[in-house]
Amino acid sequence: MTTDPSAAYDAVATELAATSSTTRGKMFGMPCLKNNGKAFAGYYEGAMVFKLTPPQHTEALNLLGARLFDPSDRGRPMKEWVVLPVEHASRWSEFARAALQYVDGISI
Repeated sequence: MTTDPSAAYDAVATELAATSSTTRGKMFGMPCLKNNGKAFAGYYEGAMVFKLTPPQHTEALNLLGARLFDPSDRGRPMKEWVVLPVEHASRWSEFARAALQYVDGISI
């Protein structure tokens, strides 16, 4: 069964909006999730990106196909942001919550 990346992102966004003060917005022209004006996750080219800190950052980067987020494609990745392909959509909610916790310093 193939996962629709857009639907998987929407499910994560809907869940977080229902259980926290997360809002939807835009960052670098892509759909993103924000809390108190701070972006912590987004949807980019069929994958989800997350702003993470160790140990979640390391864990995410160790997943097959994961990479640092480089929206300019100029070899200047954003060191805190990790791109997770749709193959890991079952973990997107987990990493989105970790990213939310990181940028806002709150417990969920």
